[in-house]
Amino acid sequence: MDKTVDLDAADEEASAKPPAVRHGFLPISTNWFDRLFIGIYLFVALELLWMRFLEQAIPLTVCHVIAIALGALIVWKG
Repeated sequence: MDKTVDLDAADEEASAKPPAVRHGFLPISTNWFDRLFIGIYLFVALELLWMRFLEQAIPLTVCHVIAIALGALIVWKG
């Protein structure tokens, strides 16, 4: 229990390893939650634009499929 720990050496060891960097198509550094959040915003925006401009010609179900596919792509590869 009387063992002393050199905190400076521990900090140097922790900072020596660079964090793993993801290389996705988003221009910012993100984690999975950030990408999920972006996907949800994209889902809502796409749904609103679809209802305003395309719903008369193409059913909303098509938009659901496209939005979910885009959201999954962003979370997986973004």
